Amino acid sequence: MSQIIDGKLVSRQVKERVAGEVSQLKEKGVTPGLAVIIVGEDPASQVYVRNKEKACEEVGFYSEKFALPADTTQEELNALIMELNERKDINGILCQLPLPKHLDDKEVINLIDPIKDVDAFHPVNVGAIMIGDYNFLPCTPAGVMELIHSTGVDVAGKKAVVIGRSNIVGKPMAMLLLHENATVEIAHSKTVDLSSVASSADILVAAVGRARFVTPDMVKDGAVVIDVGMNRDENGKLCGDVDYEAVKEKCSYITPVPGGVGPMTIAMLMQNTLTAAKIQNDMM
Repeated sequence: MSQIIDGKLVSRQVKERVAGEVSQLKEKGVTPGLAVIIVGEDPASQVYVRNKEKACEEVGFYSEKFALPADTTQEELNALIMELNERKDINGILCQLPLPKHLDDKEVINLIDPIKDVDAFHPVNVGAIMIGDYNFLPCTPAGVMELIHSTGVDVAGKKAVVIGRSNIVGKPMAMLLLHENATVEIAHSKTVDLSSVASSADILVAAVGRARFVTPDMVKDGAVVIDVGMNRDENGKLCGDVDYEAVKEKCSYITPVPGGVGPMTIAMLMQNTLTAAKIQNDMM
């Protein structure tokens, strides 16, 4: 029987740690500030932004939301980014994705000052992660590492398989595992015999975006299974990339959906914003 990795508990611990440091910064006259930009009325994005605002309040950040209409032009959005780059009270800038189709998210990401890029999407930050000399880590992969650490499992020397190769999760996830001396394999839609690749993993991270894609034959006995997926099944019920009920008897640790990786993403955003504030105020 596996042990459930409680993402709500671990995320609360991260936020408490951040809040403690924020109190110390405030005593020195510094309040970390996060700007969140949302364009249009995407319901999922609205929920994410509300959750980020709530987390900022919990840890003691100053936060400012910029809700722009769906017909905002690239020039208007770019101008806002440039303005926020110059503001001393804003340490982190987050532009909620996806953007409406007429806007270029790559252009927006490239415009954000790398030292305020708390999503760690800017090419400068991506390159820093590659060489292992970084200020920020992408929030979801960083959260996954916190969850693995919470189990007490030593990553060094373990075989890790990441299913999925996105720029936001899959690729950086592989790099973070590699930095901790795991032997890492990235599997994807073109992987030959994906089931046998996945079942060789001591640590299996599923980030493929397909409901209940990972079945028991893809999981090694005693593996740590991290489910990054957030999908709806045929009945509209929230579920992950892992067939949780079928797999949980086989692994040593597993994350649920919801309540696993999800809460960690926002907790690590708080950590990144705190780090940005410390760097910009020469407090590292």
